[in-house]
Amino acid sequence: MTVLPARRLLLVHAHPDDESINNGATMAKYAAEGALVTLVTCTLGEEGEVIPPELAHLAPDREDRLGAFRVGELAAAMKELGVTDHRFLGGPGRFRDSGMMGAEQNRRPGAFWNTEVDAAAPYLVEVIRETRPQVLVTYDPDGGYGHPDHIQAHRVAMRAADLAADPGYRPELGPAHAVAKIYWNRVPRPVAEAGFARLAAEGSVFPADAVIGDVPGVVPEERVTAEIAGGEAHTARKTAAMAAHATQVAVDGPFFALSNNLAQPIFTTEYYELVRGTSGAPEGTRETDLFAGLEDTEGLDGTEGLGGTEEVTGA
Repeated sequence: MTVLPARRLLLVHAHPDDESINNGATMAKYAAEGALVTLVTCTLGEEGEVIPPELAHLAPDREDRLGAFRVGELAAAMKELGVTDHRFLGGPGRFRDSGMMGAEQNRRPGAFWNTEVDAAAPYLVEVIRETRPQVLVTYDPDGGYGHPDHIQAHRVAMRAADLAADPGYRPELGPAHAVAKIYWNRVPRPVAEAGFARLAAEGSVFPADAVIGDVPGVVPEERVTAEIAGGEAHTARKTAAMAAHATQVAVDGPFFALSNNLAQPIFTTEYYELVRGTSGAPEGTRETDLFAGLEDTEGLDGTEGLGGTEEVTGA
């Protein structure tokens, strides 16, 4: 019998560093509050460009050891966020980073983009049925900005959520479980505009600034249904976690840059669009808790709700 914490959050991301940039404050908040925060990363990020010159030898066109190195970076980032439950989809290296859209790597055997959704989804079904999250966070259908692995992560996450709830699907993967609420990562356009205005006013160590189009998931603010404020402590954890991904991210105070060396603001409040489930906020307002509306409900499998732990048999 497994006893699970009352609140359980699952995040599905494509590569190491995506979680810290998109959801670092959210993950730190819920981990600090005692929720089970489970991160599933779909690839090792083997095709990433390397920022520090002294680590350039790890790149895929040289020694091709970047993926293994990024496993360590992700572990360090999770330590900063206080997250202890992290898995790679199907195990480390099961699916390889596919590179940018249209790249030759997209078609490589074993590339995540080159994998049938229904071949990858069972690995996530098993995680869902084991950890029994009430809330799942992932990307929108475009993957935020069109990267093939982000699009595939969205497809696998949504498909796995459906399959995990079906008692007739692969019962050997554990008892069926329905995820109550699914969110996609978002950034309200006015927030992005304000962040870039602050960047322009204050400046950074980076030679040039990115543009709003470089930020994944920017949408009109009416699309945003939830916001999680990091606060000083959780923002500090997020920034430290981003810095832990040193091959991919350079941090300068409230700003950061990827390998393109273009500055972007670090968003200290993180935003979401509820796409499945019922909002727990009054009509016309945003949720400030991803678990809002679930506290007084019965557990999804007929056990208890969020007021205590959940005991699972056969998982």
